[in-house]
Amino acid sequence: MTDLIFVDTNVWVYAVDTADQTKRDRAQEVVAPLPGRNLVVSTQVLTEFYAVVTRKLTVPVALDVAEAMVRQLSVLPVVAIDASLVAAAIAGSRDWQISIWDALILRAAEVAGCSHVLSEDLADGATYGSVTVKNPFADPR
Repeated sequence: MTDLIFVDTNVWVYAVDTADQTKRDRAQEVVAPLPGRNLVVSTQVLTEFYAVVTRKLTVPVALDVAEAMVRQLSVLPVVAIDASLVAAAIAGSRDWQISIWDALILRAAEVAGCSHVLSEDLADGATYGSVTVKNPFADPR
């Protein structure tokens, strides 16, 4: 069976950020292609990734390199953010008491049929709707 896993922006950023080698190694491990593991992103993730890696890292990624990275991520299934998804995220944000941006990630994961979201931004193990958050950087204890 194929497991669909939504990967939040922070995981992709850590996969290229040279500031924290431990997180970089772990991020690269969890996004590495494996049989039966299908990763999913959204247009929100693609744009956030580009903005963060080109402007917010200690050592920013060159614009053309970041663009190539976004093109590479775009071969994955990409959930387009539209008005109905925004409306669902607004409701989720209120119901779950989380940011609209996090709710938009969770709703995009639901639309894609993902069972899990890999993210550092939400509580590890928390379930929102039909999606469970897994923090790949959490202490496994």
